[in-house]
Amino acid sequence: MSLCPNVVIAPSILSADFGRLAAEAAEAESAGAEYLHVDVMDGQFVPNITMGPAIVKAIRPASRAFFDVHLMVLTPERIADEFVKAGADGVTVQVEACVHLQRTLRHIKDLGAAAGVALNPATPPDFLEYVLDVVDLVLVMTVNPGFGGQSFLPLTVPKIERIREMILRADHPIRLEVDGGITAETAPLATEAGATALVAGTSVYGYRGGVAAGIEALRQAIRTAP
Repeated sequence: MSLCPNVVIAPSILSADFGRLAAEAAEAESAGAEYLHVDVMDGQFVPNITMGPAIVKAIRPASRAFFDVHLMVLTPERIADEFVKAGADGVTVQVEACVHLQRTLRHIKDLGAAAGVALNPATPPDFLEYVLDVVDLVLVMTVNPGFGGQSFLPLTVPKIERIREMILRADHPIRLEVDGGITAETAPLATEAGATALVAGTSVYGYRGGVAAGIEALRQAIRTAP
């Protein structure tokens, strides 16, 4: 059972049409997406290179959704400010990329944004024990980051469950987000383990029936899961 009855859907614009990003952002919001997930990659922490704060600034006027920026970059504290200035509502950093994780998360909060921390599939949850007091969101990667369209790694499900228990012991609300291979088949696995937000790329922007149908397929799968 998930931690809350209403699971947030966060379409990843990494899978959108880059030639019409503002329209794609607006379409996701109109279809009922509460978050818009922005994957930022630097070609160093991960092999791919994606987008910078200029993209966030450009599409910000097109959507009132929560801009959920995920920095898959080395030393993310260098650029967090620019993304918040551009319109990010939340900034998530990778635990593996931060030398001083607690300081970086506190800096993000001081900027006025929600602070998130992401863990790669092979990273144990233990790091969270020391930063839960400043975290607003925990992102569990269920694929190795760097590329869209990968398959969900089932071995991450017990990890989601363990982090759910840690969050339940925290003294403030923390959203548990899952990213990687989320489809109508895998979404129930994530939410039953405790996820309260699902990042979905190709299963939304690549859905054969369109964005709205892709989001509804995910919601229907969650609602009807045994």
